[in-house]
Amino acid sequence: MGYYLIALFVVVLDQITKWLIVRHMEIGESIPILPNLFHITSHRNRGAAWGILEGQMWLFYIITVIVVAGIIYYMQTQVKGKPFFQISLAFILGGAIGNFIDRLFRKEVVDFLDTYIFGYDFPIFNIADSALTIGVVLLMIQIFREDRKEKVNANEKG
Repeated sequence: MGYYLIALFVVVLDQITKWLIVRHMEIGESIPILPNLFHITSHRNRGAAWGILEGQMWLFYIITVIVVAGIIYYMQTQVKGKPFFQISLAFILGGAIGNFIDRLFRKEVVDFLDTYIFGYDFPIFNIADSALTIGVVLLMIQIFREDRKEKVNANEKG
């Protein structure tokens, strides 16, 4: 149950920050926090990452419902007792729900975290996107660890 609280925290933080951006900034307005490195920039996205599949909301609804159901099922059946797996899936779940709420009620996703990495203006993102990324990275680390553990166990038996 505690892992769902992580997902809930991500959703609440995501929605509060997006509400603040919508309420207090015009689209395109940018506030430099660390000049040439990090800005808060009000942006909207009607697609997926980097604006791909713009305007295909029905597709995002279907995919998100399937992903959320799959994550909940997997958390309840396959990764019980595996906290690292559950934490990673909680971040993914929270991120997926956060952006789903935007798509459902706003018909677009509110983005505002604007970074410049080595002079490259990285696509603007939000808390939900960050949680999805963190969750996927943690999941990959855990899968790698499990794979190594299985190989060590196989070598010890063989």
